[in-house]
Amino acid sequence: MAEAALEGLGCKDVELSILLTDDDGIRGLNRDYRGKDKPTDVLSFPMEDESMLGDVVISMERAREQAAEFKVSEDEELSRLLVHGILHLVGHDHVKGGRQARKMKEAEAALLKLIRKKGII
Repeated sequence: MAEAALEGLGCKDVELSILLTDDDGIRGLNRDYRGKDKPTDVLSFPMEDESMLGDVVISMERAREQAAEFKVSEDEELSRLLVHGILHLVGHDHVKGGRQARKMKEAEAALLKLIRKKGII
C-alpha cells in the first residue's frame, strides 16, 4: 500500500516508518506531541531529512471501527488512513478547509484508485 502510494506521488528512494498501534498507543503520542489527550485514527510525523519522509502512526482499533461505520473493508480503511498520513508527510493539509482540503481529498482519491488498480485492496 505504502509503496504504491509513494510511487503515485513520485517519491523515490525515501524511507517511511509505519506504526500500527491501538487507541492507547496513539492517544499517548497525540497527547505528547500534539497536546490532545484523546485517540485519533492517524498521525504523521515528518522528518527533516530528504531521504527520510517520516512516520505514519495508525490506530488499528479506529481503522476497524471506521471500516464498519463507513461500510468498507478493513484493508480499504487502512489504505485510506495510510494514504492520508503520507499526504500529510508530503505537505498536504486539510485542517483549515477550503482549497487545501479539496486538493488533499482529490490526491487521496487518486492514490486510493491507484492502489485499487494494482489489486492491493
